[in-house]
Amino acid sequence: MQVRITVITLGVDNLERAVAFYRDGLGLPTQGIIGSEFENGAVAFFDLQDRLKLAVWPRTSIAADTGLALGARGSLEFTIGHNVSSKEEVDALLRQAIAAGATQVKAPADTFWGGYAAYFMDPDGHLWEAVYNPQMLP
Repeated sequence: MQVRITVITLGVDNLERAVAFYRDGLGLPTQGIIGSEFENGAVAFFDLQDRLKLAVWPRTSIAADTGLALGARGSLEFTIGHNVSSKEEVDALLRQAIAAGATQVKAPADTFWGGYAAYFMDPDGHLWEAVYNPQMLP
């Protein structure tokens, strides 16, 4: 099987707030909310890189689509790493995220593996790592 991951979907509690955070706060390009004419269809897609999109979709819509019960949110199931080219870019990304409404989880610091990283949560509790990894430059 050839892996073709093209969309990472985050379940959100407030779609408009999530769009404002990613579009206005972090500057990710989007066409805004689409699919509102369909029950449980409202969603927004953001361009990340060639053939990779981030989607934000209400948690209630994901529950309805999958048939799973809506459960409590949790921030430790996964993290999204945003790799940048320098320590200064880690600091700048963290400042930008906080200004947009993110919560700082861990201050920027040197890592045990030779990099530099910080953690923040978006308004829906998704955990992001702003990271400079000299072995994995963007």
